[in-house]
Amino acid sequence: MDGLFDPPTTAPAAGTGAGTLTSQPGAHAPLAVRMRPQSLEEIVGQEHLLGPGSPLRRLISGSGAASVLLYGPPGTGKTTMAALISRATGGRFEALSALSAGVKEVRAVIDVARRRLIDGQQTVLFIDEVHRFSKTQQDALLDAVENRIVLLVAATTENPSFSVVAPLLSRSLVLRLRSLSDDDIREVLGRAVADPRGLDGRVEISDTALDHLVAVAGGDARRALTALEASADAALRDDPGESGADGVRPVLELADVEAAIDRAAVRYDRDGDQHYDITSAFIKSIRGSDVDAALHYLARMIAAGEDPRFIARRLMIHASEDIGMADPMALQTAVAAAQVVALVGMPEAKLALAQATIHLATAPKSAGVVSAIGAALADVEAGKSGAVPAHLRDSHYAGAKGLGNGIGYRYPHDDPDAVLAQQYPPDELVGVDYYRPTDHGNEREIGARLVKLRSIVRGMVPRTSRRR
Repeated sequence: MDGLFDPPTTAPAAGTGAGTLTSQPGAHAPLAVRMRPQSLEEIVGQEHLLGPGSPLRRLISGSGAASVLLYGPPGTGKTTMAALISRATGGRFEALSALSAGVKEVRAVIDVARRRLIDGQQTVLFIDEVHRFSKTQQDALLDAVENRIVLLVAATTENPSFSVVAPLLSRSLVLRLRSLSDDDIREVLGRAVADPRGLDGRVEISDTALDHLVAVAGGDARRALTALEASADAALRDDPGESGADGVRPVLELADVEAAIDRAAVRYDRDGDQHYDITSAFIKSIRGSDVDAALHYLARMIAAGEDPRFIARRLMIHASEDIGMADPMALQTAVAAAQVVALVGMPEAKLALAQATIHLATAPKSAGVVSAIGAALADVEAGKSGAVPAHLRDSHYAGAKGLGNGIGYRYPHDDPDAVLAQQYPPDELVGVDYYRPTDHGNEREIGARLVKLRSIVRGMVPRTSRRR
């Protein structure tokens, strides 16, 4: 089924154009297709790309002529923008899907476009899922793009820096689309309920049902409209009368939406108590090493449409706050999960978030990092900021030696163990221990080594008694 921002399921034959995207859909087309934006003004979201004078606005208004790579999550407007660019340029629209087209199909479209260009007609070539094209298939586009035989509009849900060949990247504008906000999705749904192309006011929708549709959408307009259509169809079947006859229209309630899309509403308000309560429970479950509870709360956040970047940030904080040096790899895992969120996005990124949650929940725990920096900051804030020992001061400028800077500094690598007796803290902090490792996980080894390191550095171990 064609969606709001999807190309046709089969590519049109070369030379036929793609009327399904540039002409008005029929009354029996899916709601997501009927509500496809027909003008720049109807596009919801993406304000960062559609500002006055922006490259994308110029293309859609017909005053630009650059090939573009549209990169972003599903349901954010990539295919719609391609169709509007085609309409604005007055060119013929050709759509290919990387799932079904090969080099032969690409070359056939380019051959037709070359003949059209002789007659002064531009061809807009839309390629969906371009990251699935092989290097050979992408290379086949280079000459046509460079010489503007076709105006390429390619769409991908993956970062093109990793999935599109460099020569094609250099010949195109790369524009990143963002997931639609909750307010954007509400606007899309409200328009679909009222617009003659949509439900034409035949139903109303309660606030709780609308909230659930917004949560289900997860920033995807196509998903939101598909869910709305399923819910409205069920309500209209239950109330087949003419809604305008007695002035009463069916009202979509939360139960109608839940029944139609077979998904219960998740009690979770991103601006209210549920947000803070579930986040708190998530972190405390990880801290308490209950991996199953942690995964439960993670699932609730994901199902409710919580921003995955927020979840990733909490995991990164927790990796240092409650694990620290007991398992130094925990922080790396959390950071890697945040990178997956940024580079891949949802829904796939939920796997990386789950992996990080499992790692952190099952890791040995230590609050040593928190205690160490807390104690150090407390001393600094209490005014314990004595002078830096002279032998540690910068000595790389004229006159530094005359001030005594750097004199007497001992280079650790001159020692066979690369550790030697020398004062590092200010005088009033000599002998102060900030970091106190536990005997959990990796800190057990660190603790034993730290005792020896402190003894050597503080001159408590004679050189002859030291072992490597």
